[in-house]
This record gives sequence, C-alpha cells and structure tokens, in this order.
Amino acid sequence: MSRTVFCRKYQQEMEGLERAPYPGPKGQDIYEHVSKQAWQEWLKHQTMLINEKHLNMLEPETQTFLQQEFDKFLAGEEYEQPEGYVPPSD
Repeated sequence: MSRTVFCRKYQQEMEGLERAPYPGPKGQDIYEHVSKQAWQEWLKHQTMLINEKHLNMLEPETQTFLQQEFDKFLAGEEYEQPEGYVPPSD
C-alpha cells in the first residue's frame, strides 16, 4: 500500500514519494508535503530549465535559481519557462 500526503502543489491527498529525495530538512519537507506526481513534474521541468538555459549546476547562483523556481512551482505561482515554451495541450 502506498503512502499518501497532502500535496502542497495540488492541495489534495495524493500518492507520496517512497523516500526523501535528498537528505536533511528540505528533503524531509518534500517527502512529507509533495506528491509523487508533483515531484516527477518538477524533475522534468528542472531538466528542461537546465538544458534550455545551459545552466551550470556547480554555480551557487544556479542552485539558488532552481530552488526559487521549485518553491514557486509548488506554490502554484508563475515559474520560469524556457524562451518560446508552449505547454503541451491535453
């Protein structure tokens, strides 16, 4: 039986992650409040940002930028999209 969490992004009970995505308080917070679906969507979006914007993950500015975008993503706020991005239609 999978565990459920009240997802911060979707504001409803959803399937949770199997384990914290990384160590420490931030990883634990994600484990407790972010659904598996929202986490997978963020990983896809983060990868797109890194590739399209040619971000260097070794730079502290990049890490800060991605953390800010992650917070916006979860809060339902507008978050950074690559230039010319058109979301897929359902």
